[in-house]
Amino acid sequence: MKVVAENKKARHNYFIEDTFEAGIVLEGSEVKSARNGHMSLNESFATVKDGEVFLKNAYIKKYDSTSTFAPDERRNRKLLLNRREIEKISKMLEAKGYTLVPIKAYFKGSHIKLELGLGKGKKLYDKRNDQKEKTVKREILKSLKF
Repeated sequence: MKVVAENKKARHNYFIEDTFEAGIVLEGSEVKSARNGHMSLNESFATVKDGEVFLKNAYIKKYDSTSTFAPDERRNRKLLLNRREIEKISKMLEAKGYTLVPIKAYFKGSHIKLELGLGKGKKLYDKRNDQKEKTVKREILKSLKF
């Protein structure tokens, strides 16, 4: 499993309660560009519209060798999920405070997959508590090594 892009801020900004694996509908040149690692999930999110899930604001750089057709780098891309998963996601998104955030993109065999996280936004004090816990764990491990 080759990880192409990772949204490092997703777990920092959200309490991820559930994860889903989705396929992405891409053009040929986008797949080649993603395979080269020219993909970013920062500031991207997913929405449900008319029973379909779309990835918005994800960046896939234009492939260098593309001659005639080059899709928009930040276009909306359709995500492939089961109907039951889409219904579950849409019910959770209707609840207050839930967001569908892409966590990472990776190749599974020859197909590119996207891990989506369904979570609630963290408050500033939650982020501070996480940072404190991380620092304490790091210091404990450091003291055990000596």
